[in-house]
Amino acid sequence: MSEGRSSARTPAGGRAPVGRPLLSLTLASMMDEVHAHSGAVYLLSPDHPVLEMAVMAGLPRAFAAPWERVGLSAPIPVSDAVRERRLVWVGDEEEMARYYPRIAVVLPYPFSLAALPVATGTRAYGAVFVTWPGTHPRELSDWERDHLTAACDRLAVRLERAAEQSLPLAPEPDLLAAPLVGGMAGTLGTVEAARMVSRLPYGLCSLDLHGRVGFANAAAAELLDVPANRLLGAQMWASVPWLNDPVYEDRYRAALFSQQVTSFVALRPPDEWLSFRLYPSTTGLSVRISRARAVTEMNRAAPRSGQEQPRLVTITQVLSLAGALTETVGVEDVVRLVAAEVVPAVGGQGLVILGSRAGRLRVLGHQGYADARVVERFDGMPLSEPTPGSQVLRSGVPAFFESREEVERLYPALLANPSEFAAWAYLPLIASGRPVGTCVLSYAVPHHFTTEERAVLTNLAGLIAQALERAMLYDAKHRLAHGLQEALLPHTLPSLAGIEAAARYLPATQGMEIGGDFYDLVPTQGMAAAVIGDVQGHNVTAAGLMGQVRTAVRAYTAVGQAPEEVMRSTNRLLLDLGSDLFASCLYLRLDPAHGRAVMSRAGHPPPLLRRPDGRVRVLDLAGGPLLGIDGSATYPSTEVDLSPGSLLVLYTDGLVESPGTDFEDAVADLCRRLTDLGDLPLDALADALVQHGADAENRLDDIALLLLRALPDD
Repeated sequence: MSEGRSSARTPAGGRAPVGRPLLSLTLASMMDEVHAHSGAVYLLSPDHPVLEMAVMAGLPRAFAAPWERVGLSAPIPVSDAVRERRLVWVGDEEEMARYYPRIAVVLPYPFSLAALPVATGTRAYGAVFVTWPGTHPRELSDWERDHLTAACDRLAVRLERAAEQSLPLAPEPDLLAAPLVGGMAGTLGTVEAARMVSRLPYGLCSLDLHGRVGFANAAAAELLDVPANRLLGAQMWASVPWLNDPVYEDRYRAALFSQQVTSFVALRPPDEWLSFRLYPSTTGLSVRISRARAVTEMNRAAPRSGQEQPRLVTITQVLSLAGALTETVGVEDVVRLVAAEVVPAVGGQGLVILGSRAGRLRVLGHQGYADARVVERFDGMPLSEPTPGSQVLRSGVPAFFESREEVERLYPALLANPSEFAAWAYLPLIASGRPVGTCVLSYAVPHHFTTEERAVLTNLAGLIAQALERAMLYDAKHRLAHGLQEALLPHTLPSLAGIEAAARYLPATQGMEIGGDFYDLVPTQGMAAAVIGDVQGHNVTAAGLMGQVRTAVRAYTAVGQAPEEVMRSTNRLLLDLGSDLFASCLYLRLDPAHGRAVMSRAGHPPPLLRRPDGRVRVLDLAGGPLLGIDGSATYPSTEVDLSPGSLLVLYTDGLVESPGTDFEDAVADLCRRLTDLGDLPLDALADALVQHGADAENRLDDIALLLLRALPDD
């Protein structure tokens, strides 16, 4: 028995716990019956939908550390077994990479696994998993299935009885082989065996399941250049500095999991190559150490310490990618990022991101293809068409094609217009439990996808899928926002006698890009009315209220109300609507024939007037409070001279307000620009005035601008 931990709950309430180690005995018996080499029992938490590992056998608990406590919704076999009340079978490492890539990334070794629920007809108590080495057949036999199912059913009944009698389960230690240090004492022939081993020209070590050295002969100590007393009882890679590399520990884990002989070479500084051969069993490992021959050949075949078999994508790259993906906004951002960071990291040269809409395939973006038609011909293709992209998107199962011949044999239709690439990985992009697209990685030459590589790529696809789902939602909101904004604002400005007009609208660069800024120009009999305003907020509610205000102003103008009456009526409307939002507004009645304008203001930034001689004046008009605050408020009107050549500039605060800038200074700066640029054609002037706001990367507010120039008489 080892010193392994246990998460079983301690006795409470004074009741004696279950007498025998129920879980340990059941697990040991189950593994013995089906010749499994490791396993674990999980118990379902009484308070939360969580499975907690109660006891593990055959391997150190550290091997399963990421899954000691897992939620019932987690995509791992034991959770699936409990949630779906069925036996989950994973036949080999390829199936593990396909269905449970998170496990395959951590344990990329050849082994089989069965997970079963521990449940009665009315209640689930937990789950059990057992594993076999990679030599196990890919299919679970009927008798193995029957033995495992019966054992779990018996365990469920015993747990049910214990629950009925309020008998708690005592903590149980994990089941491992006894430590090897001193374990051979008193064995017949031990002295002679030690003499025999000491005479061998190569090193021999015995490791327990934790990787600790229980025996090392003199040759091993000499080859490792570490005294034997420092080796005994310690993990080899911890006591030998140049073996302290995750690559070598990974070989030990691979041997234990697969129960297959595993080899590696390592460089003992400064220039001595050693060969390590690991012979596993269910009790530990025997290691043979010798000098590697054909050093020149070995230098070519095995990189130096710390560089052996580099992982496809390092944890640093994964963290960097995850952070970068959180910053993407639209689908184009996701495509660019994946092309720039993922494709080179995995050795690919091309990328296609596919989605679907209305039962048809959509090409969301691509990079690296010399002939874009090779990709774009799939856009709009029915999902029922036999193509690997649509098949992976429908099924949610990845597909890997290591050569052109392989993909063309399975999908002959692709022969008609082949691409320049020779291997492909089709990865399902699954977010929120549903496929949102397919990521296609393309390789210029035939490419063998190892089990670990398939698992890593499938996991990377999960990160990409979450970013793509967010990006698609953002793009949909973006289209909605622009469509709504365009519907609420005038498509064109009417032609007016004696008045030239131009307008611009820029949304904020943050949020949904929809707000409450509005403007309008309304022709009336012999005159015209202009309005500009800003409803508080940047959301659909603000935009909707903006539409109501604009419609109300048009209606009050049509019935001939004076500017101050229009403002009072609109103010009462906002209060009657019961909205919590306020609005600023500037309304004016234009009379170009008589060269004048009558204005009324409700908490809005003051308009600017540029005289024909180029001088600019801030029209600090009398006015009232914001609309929607005080039902008794009045909005006095002011008459302004508007002689031919005069220019009125109406704007919302987004044009002049920015963090850290004084409002009056910003208005003064706008006056200076208007002085310098005021003789430009009106459209060019409008573009120039909003250019400063357009260049701001983090503009917090919308910008609306309306320019009105009085034309000279013909």
